[in-house]
Amino acid sequence: MQRRSNTAVKSSTGRHSDRLGYLFVAPYVVHLLIFFGYPLLFALVLVFHRWDIVTPMEFAGTKNFVRLIGDGLFFRAMLNTGLFLIIHIPLQIIVALFFAELLNGKLKGRSFFRTVYFLPVVVSGVVITILFQQLFAFDTGFINGLIAALGGERVPWLVSPQWAMPSIAIMATWKNVGFYVILFLAGLQNIPASLYEVAEIDGAGTWKKWWHITFPMLNPTVVTVMILSTIGGFSLFIEPYVLTGGGPLNSTLSALLYIYNQAFYFNHMGYAATLGICFAMVILVFVVLQRRVVESEVYAAPGGA
Repeated sequence: MQRRSNTAVKSSTGRHSDRLGYLFVAPYVVHLLIFFGYPLLFALVLVFHRWDIVTPMEFAGTKNFVRLIGDGLFFRAMLNTGLFLIIHIPLQIIVALFFAELLNGKLKGRSFFRTVYFLPVVVSGVVITILFQQLFAFDTGFINGLIAALGGERVPWLVSPQWAMPSIAIMATWKNVGFYVILFLAGLQNIPASLYEVAEIDGAGTWKKWWHITFPMLNPTVVTVMILSTIGGFSLFIEPYVLTGGGPLNSTLSALLYIYNQAFYFNHMGYAATLGICFAMVILVFVVLQRRVVESEVYAAPGGA
């Protein structure tokens, strides 16, 4: 009898705890349904319709997909985004890891420098973009002024198809590097000091310790940084929108900027939704493949786990 009573009390307490848990989770579920579920369903509906916001929707069937297949400008925007990623991701990893190594050493004022490196992350992207717009200016920009003072020729950073996207990649790296410095710094501080002590006893130098201990132990962090940088790179919008408007000659037209123009400049909401869904699928496939390839290569590297 006593056992049944205890079981009943535990069951009642468990149900009460479950209800309380559902109550706490409910606001997040409602938020998710309103700001993610509904827009996603609405976008899936728009894929098969034409809509210019003003007039009623018109069923279009698969015409939006047919248009996408023949849209050379969208594929140009995808190539531009890919070029940005090719420049941005390696640069982001190298710069972030370099500063993380500096901050992990015995450096005076480390707390101050950690704050300084992270400051651009919390500053508005528009503010950063306007700042670099002034720095990259051809005639009056500080960078070209410095180059001219050193006897070099001014570089058309934002008005040349050759230099425009690399300039944006440099700016995006400066904007986001502080966040990745923190990730690498956390990874460096989690490496056991005993590993370095054993390596020193075996006569390993600085380079060998870094290659056989630091780099393999940072493998999970490197994978994380690459994935986050890739997702962030695919979200490239503010920089080309403010700096170049997608020019010159569509050389900085990112996929997200192209989708934005189709939706809010030309009012092709159905086609923009189609582009957005396809773009999201491309990001998903790319990130999954990237993670598999990077992890397989990383763990096969010398000293890998």
